[in-house]
Amino acid sequence: MEPRINFYKAAPEGINAMRGLEHYINQSGLDPSLRELVKIRASQINGCAYCIDMHTKDARAAGETEQRIYALNAWRETPFFSERERAALEWTEAITLIPDTRAPDDVFFSVRQFFGEEELVNLTLAIVTINAWNRLAIAFRSVPGSYKPKAALNPPA
Repeated sequence: MEPRINFYKAAPEGINAMRGLEHYINQSGLDPSLRELVKIRASQINGCAYCIDMHTKDARAAGETEQRIYALNAWRETPFFSERERAALEWTEAITLIPDTRAPDDVFFSVRQFFGEEELVNLTLAIVTINAWNRLAIAFRSVPGSYKPKAALNPPA
């Protein structure tokens, strides 16, 4: 596969705006591992190989286990995720598939049990942002495999 356009070079101001939102989300207090699980799950749904490659690497750097990464596509059938993570993953699916789900009330009330208002908005911004990155990477055929995490997101103490 050949990339169509290097969108970073073609529209740096727009991409820097996206990076600004990503920076905000990273500083929002959401757990780094949860952020990466959400990014992987949305990328799986969207079929974004580039982002799956990137965020599985970042998840490992954040201390995420191989078992949980491998089971993420079937999270409902595993005991590996907390109730809070399950609520976030369900919300991720509802927002990623919003034309089909319309963000149903039952999913909202479920996730709302585990996230305060600001946290839920920040989680939703993380979901919205990865969906935007997925669409850019898929549209312009970003080639997976070369991404290397810059540093651990949760360095060992």
